[in-house]
Amino acid sequence: MFLLDDVLLKPFTSILTVIQAMAVEELYDREEIRNDMKENRLLFELGERSRTEYERRSEELQIQLDVANQAHETLSNKIQVKQ
Repeated sequence: MFLLDDVLLKPFTSILTVIQAMAVEELYDREEIRNDMKENRLLFELGERSRTEYERRSEELQIQLDVANQAHETLSNKIQVKQ
């Protein structure tokens, strides 16, 4: 029974783990969020965005970045790469 589990289920769960990691990377793209933060700052400095809009958007982006960092940290704790 255990041999059957190892042969049939381990590869399947490994594939699911990789798919989950790819989905998290796509959904919580930290670099894209950082770029949005830079764009927000630039628009504010150029006068195309008011201070209230800038602060509201900055807060939203910071929350998104915190969630993305937490998701990546949780995922990295789940996945352990064997060397």
